[in-house]
Amino acid sequence: MNIQELMDNDKFASLLGIELLEVADGTAKTKIEIKDEHLNALHIVHGGVIFTLADFTLAVAANSRGYISVAVNANISYFKPGKTGTLYARAIEVSKNNRLATYSINVTNSEGELIANCQGMIYRKKESVGGM
Repeated sequence: MNIQELMDNDKFASLLGIELLEVADGTAKTKIEIKDEHLNALHIVHGGVIFTLADFTLAVAANSRGYISVAVNANISYFKPGKTGTLYARAIEVSKNNRLATYSINVTNSEGELIANCQGMIYRKKESVGGM
């Protein structure tokens, strides 16, 4: 199993319409086309949708190293509301060792404006992605 096949099994990300655009060792880029069902009562993108986009992108970047990796901590700061169009997330590995790694995930809109930043830490298991 490769990283694309693994991420295709993420039913929640699929339900929301999150698409994987790029993946390389320790990095990933995703997007989501905003629809009415992604909006909250204030008619802006629900924070949970933005967090899920960032979390999925973290998962892709972390698992791209070839070992099953799971989040042990994640926090997000929201800077600007998402409204319509497309949101993009890019995860970049900030530091790593054999078991732990940290990532910074920026969520931007179609104009490149920063919507949110998520910081995530993952635990890397011994099992390979291909061994699932």
